[in-house]
Amino acid sequence: MPTLPPPFGAQPHAQPNAQPHAHRQMAESFGVDAGRYDRTRPRYPAPLIDRIVAGRSGPDPLSVLDVGCGTGIVARQLQAAGCRVLGVEPDERMAEKARAHGVEAEVSTFESWEPAGRAFDAVVAGQAWHWIDPVAGAAKAGRTLRAGGRLAAFWNVPRLPDDLTTALAGAYRRVAPDSPIDVGAMRRGADGYRAPATKAADAIRETGKFGEPEQWRFDWEWTYTRDAWLDQMRTHGILTRLPADRVAEVLAEVGAAIDARGGGFTAPYATVVVTAVRGVDG
Repeated sequence: MPTLPPPFGAQPHAQPNAQPHAHRQMAESFGVDAGRYDRTRPRYPAPLIDRIVAGRSGPDPLSVLDVGCGTGIVARQLQAAGCRVLGVEPDERMAEKARAHGVEAEVSTFESWEPAGRAFDAVVAGQAWHWIDPVAGAAKAGRTLRAGGRLAAFWNVPRLPDDLTTALAGAYRRVAPDSPIDVGAMRRGADGYRAPATKAADAIRETGKFGEPEQWRFDWEWTYTRDAWLDQMRTHGILTRLPADRVAEVLAEVGAAIDARGGGFTAPYATVVVTAVRGVDG
């Protein structure tokens, strides 16, 4: 298991036929509690960061654009590995938290962001690419990367215990029946992310600017206490937009399910990566 800074969590996945980027207001609700988001959201496996940094071809630091940088979780891991990172984040509250951690961040959606002549060795997106129009996002990445630069979009994907997923899905169906989030994907683990990963790869191909997309995978696991998981759940896009009484209803039901299994659980995770290298003539 890679060394990962606690605590961890996961965002429920988009339904296979949904268009999450059409629900961007959910992504832009995370800033209501940026501190909790920063404290509880997943970090990423060190081997993934190492593999991205391995693309450096000279003595200068790798220049990275972090798309949907949030509070700077990915950016700080890359900075610690010696990279120079610029974040792009649509929510000023999240960008402010990233800056407080020493991450330079510009406020914009990625589709409307202007590189202003800047070019980067890598464009990354941790837990954010599904909120971006896949075709427009891939095209913008292609225009922003130097030849030979890498686009890498990645997600931490948990596989929750069946009883916990049942409680979570039932509560969400009652309080947010129209949500574009497929909570049941947590039962399927990485297999539940096949459709979004395929969509991202197809959009990258469509630009004509990249080599053939690859998929990487890094497996690990994490053990949660009841309180740690419920704290992290409060940052899920479904709950950040609900009234306090409905949030409390969901947390009570899921908390009871965790109590019934002894007050904690261990979740296998896969960090799923869709990545491609910009061609010289792209």
